[in-house]
Amino acid sequence: MCAFTGEHVSEPRLLICLYGPALLHVDLKFIAAADLCHMVERPEVLFAREPARIGSLLDAAQIAWPNKTPDWFEDRAWVWLHYAATKLLRGELYEAIGMLAFFRGEVLGPLLYRRAGLSQRGVRRIEALGLDMDDRLIATNAGHDRDTVQHALLAATHLYLELRADARPERTVDNMPAALIDFLQSARPDSV
Repeated sequence: MCAFTGEHVSEPRLLICLYGPALLHVDLKFIAAADLCHMVERPEVLFAREPARIGSLLDAAQIAWPNKTPDWFEDRAWVWLHYAATKLLRGELYEAIGMLAFFRGEVLGPLLYRRAGLSQRGVRRIEALGLDMDDRLIATNAGHDRDTVQHALLAATHLYLELRADARPERTVDNMPAALIDFLQSARPDSV
């Protein structure tokens, strides 16, 4: 039916396909043998000119998910939350809601995976794996109104702090979260 390459995920060697009419999504990645030394997961090889050689390379490969450090999260979390807060206060609710989704995928989801001792994979399979047993992630969703966006931002802030405590960064951002919470509660809408 249709297919396109994976530049949007920084992977031009990826071909993303949708077959049908009984719909089937298939990702195909075309790589050279030299690319098999470092990977994030062991692939299923559909075709190889030299299957034994490729099997040996895969057996010797370093396979590790690129987990982020506590400092990586800390360096970004407050900037991203502030960005969402400025969009809320400007009345750009779709942008704020989109940023909350981004924050769940880049920060909260990976930290829930980290808490479970698993590779940090965004929000994929969070429900199936039961990684949010107390449903705290649900509170970070917002409807298209200022009150629910503000509530979701505060919930995201508090959940980040709770998850951050599992493995504290070497350095924390000064005055956070107090400065962000004050910003959210004291700024007038449309004044930012």
